[in-house]
Amino acid sequence: QVQLVESGGGLVQTGGSLKLSCATSGRIFSNYAMGWFRQAPGNERELVAFINWDSNTYYADFVKGRFTISRDNARYTVYVQMNNLKPADTAVYYCAADHLPTMLKGAATYWGQGTQVTVSS
Repeated sequence: QVQLVESGGGLVQTGGSLKLSCATSGRIFSNYAMGWFRQAPGNERELVAFINWDSNTYYADFVKGRFTISRDNARYTVYVQMNNLKPADTAVYYCAADHLPTMLKGAATYWGQGTQVTVSS
């Protein structure tokens, strides 16, 4: 069973920072793009960022310049450093894995359980 295990969510004030982590198996980490999605109450799920096996990255416009996605190949872990957080960033953040074309469509085959990020004003 594929596992994506997220950690690092929490409550932060506007302008603050959080770093999310997602650990998975070597098979998944080595063969798929790894990404982060988020879903706020009443909103559709949206792609935040992803990083491919070759470390190429993609960011949604609403996080460019504030979020940085990275990967640790030795730990099979992907991170997203979130800076200058805004109340609009409040959502459940999900780690996901799949091939790049699927990610670009806003979908994925493998999902984590989600971690709550709340940004207070």
